[in-house]
Amino acid sequence: MVVEIVELEPKQTRYERYVEEITEDITNTVQEFGVQPILFVGSGLTKRYMEGPSWEELLGYLADKCSTIDKGLGFYKQSLGHPILIGQEFSKLYQDWAWAAGNNEFPKEMFGDNVNKHSYIKYKIAEFFKGIKPGAITGLQDAYQPEIEALAKIKPHAIITTNYDEMLEMIFPDHERIIGQQILRGQQVCIGELYKIHGCVTDHDSLVFTKDDYDEWQKKKKFLSAKLLTFFNEHPLIFIGYNAGDPNIKAILSDIDEALPEKGGVIPNVYILQWDPSLKDDSWPQRDKIIPTEEDRSVRVKMIVASDFGWVFDAFAANPALAHVNIKVLRALMARAYELVRSDIPKMKVEADFKMLNSAVESSESFAKLFGIANINDYSAASAYHPLSLTEVGKALGFKGWHSADALIYAVSQKKGVNIKKSDNRYHRADKVNKTVFHKYSADAIELLRKERDGEEYELDLGIPAEAK
Repeated sequence: MVVEIVELEPKQTRYERYVEEITEDITNTVQEFGVQPILFVGSGLTKRYMEGPSWEELLGYLADKCSTIDKGLGFYKQSLGHPILIGQEFSKLYQDWAWAAGNNEFPKEMFGDNVNKHSYIKYKIAEFFKGIKPGAITGLQDAYQPEIEALAKIKPHAIITTNYDEMLEMIFPDHERIIGQQILRGQQVCIGELYKIHGCVTDHDSLVFTKDDYDEWQKKKKFLSAKLLTFFNEHPLIFIGYNAGDPNIKAILSDIDEALPEKGGVIPNVYILQWDPSLKDDSWPQRDKIIPTEEDRSVRVKMIVASDFGWVFDAFAANPALAHVNIKVLRALMARAYELVRSDIPKMKVEADFKMLNSAVESSESFAKLFGIANINDYSAASAYHPLSLTEVGKALGFKGWHSADALIYAVSQKKGVNIKKSDNRYHRADKVNKTVFHKYSADAIELLRKERDGEEYELDLGIPAEAK
């Protein structure tokens, strides 16, 4: 007797399939690295959530504000070209204005001989950005509230931004702000930190705006580059609010490119999120992008194209390892541990329960408990029976990653009329974290896909074994 299996699920659009595949790729990458992602945030995100200015819009505002800039922005674009060169010229004109007609626009203490010549334009830039900050992050555009909440749930290991404004401090209040050249001094804890590499409105002199500023920053960025390479080796990275051609992205990816053991392939853990409001049901955006770096080199990174960022942030947030961890507490714990090792231990007698310590480090969950952190995994019977990510399944089958294993699952669904990922069964189990579904697999799944790979006969058994209940 042949049983016909009727597909009851609505047919996916091309873009829905794209979202599903990109989500799968993100969650598998996050699972494979087993750590929180690093966020690189540019001005596009401030523009999205707070109607902040683009670089050109900022230059336009500065041109209108200063009477000494007596020609339109178009003239300076024509004659100087690059925005950084325009910024350098505007700074000089602002200095002239401050010491003449614009004298009342600045505090009296800014007219001493120890004040930097670029301070005047930076003071006005900081004043402008402080003026666009809403009283509450949701006050300006409630439509983006779900996206902002999803972004906050990522609990990033660290955030790096070239933005001057304080929007990220509102979204991630538990992250410690480190401004400009502070990065080059002292010992950072390296978790829960917000690196404002181009300065912050709280200190207008810290802003990197003119050509002089950029030249100085290039000389001192070796420490940041070393930190970026550490981040790259250990974490998923996502660029948000940057155009792929942004010089900041090129500079960062150039440093990463130098550390790559193999050239030419897609960097597996680096993503760029691009906004496209024209997406339709039949859209199938590009999956990777070649970005020119320095000295005529280029790198290929993963591209994510979306009009709604919520599903992307949900995918990056779907890591249960830190779902219930307070980043501020974890940072304080690590800072205290650092201080203990650095200074306290050499000065004091330490009473240690070595039996307890030995027991605690035998497994990751007991070690987590020692530090007061929620268990990293749910060690239920179902979790124990389905412990594998799709990446681990793929590697068990001899592949480099998860894509080929996913293709075998699709082949099984075409042959048998059932997609094992659509239900909890012997081969697969789904957990929902935030709004993203986490897929876990069993040893039975490896055997099933091996038979499909090798062309052997098999039957599906979708029952859940007693030991997995």
